[in-house]
Amino acid sequence: MASAALVDVRRVHKTFRRGTAVCRDISFRLHRGEMVALIGASGSGKSTLIRMIAGLEPIDPGNGRRPGEACGIDLFDLPMQRDGRVSGSAKRFRARVGVIFQQFNLVPRLSVLTNVCLGFLGNMPRHRSLLARFTAAEKQRAMQALARVGMAEHALRRGADLSGGQQQRAAIARTLVQGAEFILADEPIASLDPVSARRVMDILADLNRRDGITVLVSLHQVDYALAYCPRAIALKDGAVVYDGPSKALSRPLLNAIYGNEEEPLLAGLAATPRAMAAEHDLLPPLVSSA
Repeated sequence: MASAALVDVRRVHKTFRRGTAVCRDISFRLHRGEMVALIGASGSGKSTLIRMIAGLEPIDPGNGRRPGEACGIDLFDLPMQRDGRVSGSAKRFRARVGVIFQQFNLVPRLSVLTNVCLGFLGNMPRHRSLLARFTAAEKQRAMQALARVGMAEHALRRGADLSGGQQQRAAIARTLVQGAEFILADEPIASLDPVSARRVMDILADLNRRDGITVLVSLHQVDYALAYCPRAIALKDGAVVYDGPSKALSRPLLNAIYGNEEEPLLAGLAATPRAMAAEHDLLPPLVSSA
């Protein structure tokens, strides 16, 4: 693992209207090649934190700062946020960060292939990006990305005609053509059935393992964090209450993190990693990028 952090979050605060603190004094680092679960109960601040790391939500200016200590968010050794403002240098690496949302964010009337090609827009000349005209080489790369996530046969279908799991896989293919080195996934499996959820997590894990893409994925389901992510960061009431190996998340600790939400999230916890591994063998294999 490289010594330099790919993501450096330092003493970040976020307060919404009426003084409600959503994130409080959050600090952590992610290194290249990690796959990390961001867990916590509903309303713990997971989505807000992901949006701040992506530069979609400003951090509070100056809150929590100690004398001589900076607060902010750095990506790729460049400032993403400082003092409540997204840095102008953020434009230099936006194409290197893929953001995947629970809502999929496909354009319903466009074909799956065109939706995936939209991942090229940030790196295209302005005149082509305004017209959304894609070259044959770009379309070929998009088809390769769709094949990677098992969606090549659906390339000409409209985005609106796909199932939830298929739409999420198409969204992942879009981050691949974008050339993302870091994927932020905000509850990507929350609205999916169990088979589709495992398929999406399998793909993210494969991209992390074979391509070296760093992944931070927020998960409401502890079972998936234990099965797929070696490291977990837990939020409670907007603050980091755990940052360490997922395998060390004991029932008492999870009970403290989730409170009354714990039981439905942890059904069959002890057998989860083994059971998921067994069911993974029954799923269609991922298509190699080679």
